[in-house]
Amino acid sequence: MAEAASQWRVDRTTIVRIRTVAKEGALAALAESRPGIKARARDFELEAVKAENARLADAVRQMAVKLTLIEGKDGWG
Repeated sequence: MAEAASQWRVDRTTIVRIRTVAKEGALAALAESRPGIKARARDFELEAVKAENARLADAVRQMAVKLTLIEGKDGWG
């Protein structure tokens, strides 16, 4: 490590950081290349829409409760 740092005229921490990034990248690539069931890619847009749907459904429930309290039980007939 010291040889590589002196050869490229960088600090040893730079070499350590490069090694760490390379190792993590290699392990991630290896994990993706395993045979068997492939990991499903995350659909961020779908997740955002589902979260928005849950938020809106909660808001509608709250408004229904408020309407029931304001109009009373007989207000629906």
